[in-house]
Amino acid sequence: MSTQQTAGTLSGAAVKPGMHDLSDAASLVEIQPEATVSRTVLQAEGARVVLFSFDAGQVLTEHTAAVPALLQVLDGHLRITADGRTVGLHPGGLVHFAARLPHALLLRPRTETE
Repeated sequence: MSTQQTAGTLSGAAVKPGMHDLSDAASLVEIQPEATVSRTVLQAEGARVVLFSFDAGQVLTEHTAAVPALLQVLDGHLRITADGRTVGLHPGGLVHFAARLPHALLLRPRTETE
């Protein structure tokens, strides 16, 4: 099995144990007009990092994940609905979802406020 590393991206069937870094994760995915884009940028023992980019107003409808998930905003403002409540998340903010917890995401335009 081989490991592939391109511009800070680590992926492949087997990434060797050890330390892995992404020096500029935000640069690894681009915003597409009227679309939501996802890209797995790191897959290693016990972890998978998926970057999403949303054009303003795009929605990731309610869904679940089979494993617990951490969500962090790198740029913009997300509105996240889960566990009976809605929170706004700005760059640097972090949310944890338990496995199989239904959740939905909406990218709010930069001009909107909480």
